Amino acid sequence: MSREAKVTSQPVHEVLIPGDPSFHDITHQVSAIVEGKTPKAWYVLFTISAIVASSLVFQIGYLIWEGIGIWGLNIPVAWGWAIVNFVFWVGIGHAGTLISAILFMLRQRWRTSINRFAEAMTIFAVICALLFPAIHVGRIWVVYWMAPVPNQMAMWPNFRSPLLWDFFAVGTYFTASLMFWYVGLIPDLATIRDRAASKLKKIFYGIFSLGWRGGNRQWRHYELAYLVLAGVSTPLVLSVHSIVSTDFATSVVPGWHTTIFPPYFVAGAIFSGFAMVLTLAIIARKVYGLENLITMKHLERINLIILVTGMMVGYAYSMEFFIAWYSGNIYEQFAFVNRAFGPYAWAYWIMVSCNVLVPQVFWFKKYRRHIVVMFIASILINVGMWFERFVIVITLASDYLPSSWDYYSPTVWDVGLLIGSFGLFFTLFLLFLRFLPMVAMSEVKGVLPQADPHHGGTHRG
Repeated sequence: MSREAKVTSQPVHEVLIPGDPSFHDITHQVSAIVEGKTPKAWYVLFTISAIVASSLVFQIGYLIWEGIGIWGLNIPVAWGWAIVNFVFWVGIGHAGTLISAILFMLRQRWRTSINRFAEAMTIFAVICALLFPAIHVGRIWVVYWMAPVPNQMAMWPNFRSPLLWDFFAVGTYFTASLMFWYVGLIPDLATIRDRAASKLKKIFYGIFSLGWRGGNRQWRHYELAYLVLAGVSTPLVLSVHSIVSTDFATSVVPGWHTTIFPPYFVAGAIFSGFAMVLTLAIIARKVYGLENLITMKHLERINLIILVTGMMVGYAYSMEFFIAWYSGNIYEQFAFVNRAFGPYAWAYWIMVSCNVLVPQVFWFKKYRRHIVVMFIASILINVGMWFERFVIVITLASDYLPSSWDYYSPTVWDVGLLIGSFGLFFTLFLLFLRFLPMVAMSEVKGVLPQADPHHGGTHRG
């Protein structure tokens, strides 16, 4: 076989980054966001989000002072918006680990442009999620009871409590995600360190880059550590939200006591998480001019995943009704008929419209590549996913005893805590955008044509 034939027989990788940029171009474009002058828009957004986050601190203080009676809880609905928000934020955090770990294990090269801020989104969403079980326990000064640690009062962990399962699941997920995110940051932190103009920045980024010099041995250890963390994180994507779902499914409440909950919750978490990634990616690529790094191909593939997981969620909705009918259990049947046509029918149909009907627009390539359509769709999907958790939790309003039924109405404190959690999330995310590289430079360089040893028509044995 001739030399030319050998060259052309090499696998041709898809061009993910248009314009044929060099390694230096990638480094300069991403580093300039951290090194350059802070945009005025950033200050405006950060001020707004910081004020909203500060209101969250005030509300938690007032909650500790007055107790959870300031919420709209009543006798049937012992779980209110706090648990709705908890499950919502845990779901938002799922896409980051999926993009980072599972797509890395499957060698999906297109993940490299979006994995960094998806991982950051995971960390900040889980921080918001962990807040709500802590303040929902009522007597927050004994919140350490949530931890499975025996103490001098001879209080032993109750391993049958879903609260303890959440502590293990979400705590492990947060730790693994944080380590995975940080290990991936190390080469890029070293790049920022080497380019830093001030001594303070050199010291700061130098400490966190752990002495990275980019030697062959360091790269081998880095890639092994990254692979191990990806392998550890992969089952967590499935286990964490499965455990969160068993908070509901291990009860005997009609509408909750069902085996479909674990896969149903996992699919919904990935669905909502990717919708949030899409929302943030569209804004970030426009504000920072990253259209050549986060391309339409990346956004289109996110939309395809949203379409697939949205169909899974829609299937789960239909199966819940089918099993309720097939079981012949009148209480189960009433629970689902009441969801669709009872006092909370408005919330149920918002959920179905946003989660089942809206994603169907992505069957059409024209709309999968339309920025305005995908941005509106991503916001509506997360609205729908919040209402999904609302509908599930508020099922408690109609329990076995009709004399205790009541209509759940949130108070201003319920609404304020939800808004405040968004303020905390966006405050942390904006700080990340300002001080850390939002695109994984080292990984993007790995998918450029010149990273291929056969690039340029040369062949190495």
